[in-house]
Amino acid sequence: MNDVHKQCSARALIQERTRTSMDGYLMMVVGLTLIGVDIYSLVQVTLSYTRTPVAILISLAIIGVGIVVGIITLVGLYTLEPNEAALLSLFDQYKGTDRSEGLRWANPFFRKRKLSLRARTLNTPSLKVNDKRGNPVEIGAAIVWRVEETALAIYNVDDFERFVNVQAEAALRHLASQYAYDDGEDLHEGETTLRAGMDIVANAMRVELHSRFSAAGIDVEDAKLTHLAYAQEIAQVMLRRQQAEAIISARKKIVHGAVSMVEEALRGLSERKIVELDDERKAAMVSNLLVVLCSDKETQPIINTGTLYN
Repeated sequence: MNDVHKQCSARALIQERTRTSMDGYLMMVVGLTLIGVDIYSLVQVTLSYTRTPVAILISLAIIGVGIVVGIITLVGLYTLEPNEAALLSLFDQYKGTDRSEGLRWANPFFRKRKLSLRARTLNTPSLKVNDKRGNPVEIGAAIVWRVEETALAIYNVDDFERFVNVQAEAALRHLASQYAYDDGEDLHEGETTLRAGMDIVANAMRVELHSRFSAAGIDVEDAKLTHLAYAQEIAQVMLRRQQAEAIISARKKIVHGAVSMVEEALRGLSERKIVELDDERKAAMVSNLLVVLCSDKETQPIINTGTLYN
């Protein structure tokens, strides 16, 4: 079974072959010269009254053949722009790819199929997929690609542009399932997420796209995420979760700063011997300062002049 699969794969892959074409300007001159000489000869034969009918018929046949050869010669002309290639085939048999520029000439019986080699951009629509945790997210990407192997692009896949669109969507869905949208308690420390590890995710996407596009001879030059968000059905819940995490983080910093300020204040009073406080008054002072520094609202100007016990 594996041998059959390998044989089918070998038959499907057609490697690109370089085909050298001739200078089109030279062949255009040759073709036009043949036609011009034959037309001139035709006029001379028509005006000649000394030749026999048989000689005239033979001359007309030769002239006709010359005109046909000249026309066939001109049929072999074609032009190629920069970053454009022509696939040459004879009776549906691939003969090679011409990447030359300008006016070129090849066998007039060759079928010439032009193919752009310029960079193209694919903006995928926003897809609703599940991340590593199973949460529905919306994700989209911009992919810059170009045809590298013309024979694979034309003969190995049915429609390489549609192939790129389908494989890009499949790669994006698979990529999203490998990463969580954001950090969480269930993730290991330093684990890459879609939101925080944009560069790592983009590199992974390029590698997967290159692997998927190789069957069509497509090279991926760049790939970046352009849209990333939670799906609408859980967006509000996740927003509240992010807000709660942000509040907790901010509170931790506020408390840490307040404790440092209180510690510095007590140390300054003690070192400068401004006032001697026993443990009870130190506790009262710490309590008042922490209330003032950690409160998220304006505190009332009430001063504790007593002790903690009265």
